Amino acid sequence: MMPSNQEWSEREVREQIADRGRSLFERRFTHGSTGNISVRIHDGILITPTDSSLGSLDPDRIAKVGFDGQHLAGDKPSKEAFLHLSMYRSRPNETAVVHLHSTYSVAVSCMAEIDPDNVLPAITAYQLMRVGRCPLVPFYAPGDMALADAVGKQAETTKAMLLANHGPVVAGNSLAGAIASVEELEETAKLFLLLRGIPTRFLEHPPT
Repeated sequence: MMPSNQEWSEREVREQIADRGRSLFERRFTHGSTGNISVRIHDGILITPTDSSLGSLDPDRIAKVGFDGQHLAGDKPSKEAFLHLSMYRSRPNETAVVHLHSTYSVAVSCMAEIDPDNVLPAITAYQLMRVGRCPLVPFYAPGDMALADAVGKQAETTKAMLLANHGPVVAGNSLAGAIASVEELEETAKLFLLLRGIPTRFLEHPPT
């Protein structure tokens, strides 16, 4: 059985972030230097560096950031570290956050006529189990700290959301769990786009 984040040493967490990032990149869930991954550890978070490709992360250069946002070690952290910290503050039991610019999820996040309270209707049972309700967070300019407040508010009631014209942010109780959820979200976005204009039988979302 794979150990939880809490059972890994900091070195093992760094290696897992690099390994899982490479897998996401190779399977085209991200591209260029887009996307970021973080894992909560006992004295802060480890997060992918700014302007880095998830396909070629060096474990030793992954950034370490305190819960107060202070850069503690490694390369300069992702410019979106504040999003991750906001998720952790609102969801204290979650230990990993993944933010991607995955194609189908971004496409849905750009659509005008979608329900901002739940962007993706429930299509499959796995979506219900791994994603749940997925609201749309309004668009904010890159670096706007108001985005952290908006993300934190949504994270109080859901672990997954789409940032308008930007992409998905998903939290999980392990790195593997967060990645499984963001993968399921991307697959659901693809199905949603394929089914547009076709009469579709949707499922009911469980209470949040």
